[in-house]
Amino acid sequence: MAVEIARLGEHRDDLGEGPLWDVAEQALYWVDSLACVLHRLDPASGARRDWLVPGMVGSLALRQAGGAVLALQSGFHLFDFATGIATPLMDPEAGDQRTRLNDGKVDRQGRFLCGSMGRTIRNPPLGTLYRLDPDHRVSVLHEDIGVSNGPCFSPDGRTFYFADSAARTIHAWDYHSDSGTIANRRLFADLGTLDTAPDGCTVDADGRLWSALVRSGQIGCFAPDGRLERRIDMPCSRPSSVMFGGPDLDVLYVTSISRSENSRSEGPHDGGLFMVTGLNATGLPEPRFAG
Repeated sequence: MAVEIARLGEHRDDLGEGPLWDVAEQALYWVDSLACVLHRLDPASGARRDWLVPGMVGSLALRQAGGAVLALQSGFHLFDFATGIATPLMDPEAGDQRTRLNDGKVDRQGRFLCGSMGRTIRNPPLGTLYRLDPDHRVSVLHEDIGVSNGPCFSPDGRTFYFADSAARTIHAWDYHSDSGTIANRRLFADLGTLDTAPDGCTVDADGRLWSALVRSGQIGCFAPDGRLERRIDMPCSRPSSVMFGGPDLDVLYVTSISRSENSRSEGPHDGGLFMVTGLNATGLPEPRFAG
């Protein structure tokens, strides 16, 4: 089956990010970070809903109890889709206008791992990786990050992957599911040597890591040992994040960027939402936040 890429609708995001496919709802969520908007798409009907949130949004995760947890510039919030109200939980970087929360994912135990980034400053690296537990306590897992991106887990949940877009690297850690701690950091892929940089990532059922290659307009697929297996050219110049979805979890949804706080892209498909089929890969269901 040949790889096919289709744009979904004509909507154009400023800073599209964080695609999240929910198996229970059979729906796709994603964010426009710069426009402070959450999106929800029902691919079966084509219906889309949008919610405005109070500040730049890096990512969201759905909750087991309903609603979502949001990573906003002003910290972690709980969000009610029915009322559109975002309730603050905790701001780990309160008072620092240089940074904001960015990409995040939920582990198999229902914890939300999310990193921050320097909004315009990359050197020195101002970002930190946090873990938000179901009881809403926040722990620091790693520091000195330029742009936090791509958190995801191996199929068995024992390896945690995390990208620093500014450093152009993806690292892997041993993940201790009982405590939610990370150890034994090692380089998984150096994308500087590939003349590109990683952004959002996901892992498929066979343990391959898929990453948006934001500096080269491509999607990259990496073997579990970090070898680059393939590159797929996208019709947009800056793909930003990826997530498998669809009834069989074999459709790769891709967000993209037309405008950020640092740059602008003028291509006709920049900022679009895309679906990629024919990859011969299947994703994993995303857990919901337990808090």
